[in-house]
Amino acid sequence: MVKPIEFTDDNFKQEVLDSDGVAMVDFWAAWCAPCRMVAPVVEELAADYDGQIKVGKLDVDANQVTAMQYSVRSIPTILFFKAGELVDTVVGAVPKSQLEQKIQSLLG
Repeated sequence: MVKPIEFTDDNFKQEVLDSDGVAMVDFWAAWCAPCRMVAPVVEELAADYDGQIKVGKLDVDANQVTAMQYSVRSIPTILFFKAGELVDTVVGAVPKSQLEQKIQSLLG
């Protein structure tokens, strides 16, 4: 099964900002209960959209520079990028269908 990419402060520019396509980044932390609720959805989307978009997770505790750069104050926060530009934000645990709608609109 395809797993979400593990984004870090070190690889974020290369994997997300320098990418031509669409990327979905889940900002999370191990201690965050709503993040654990979103995790299986993020994993499903990574498999569902394999080869179409980049789906990954960024641990805010281990990668504070990137989290601060995008003013992530509450988690889970999911950011959507297209061609390296931040184009959409979802804060909180949301249903898979809501994330799929955002992905579809960006792939449109």
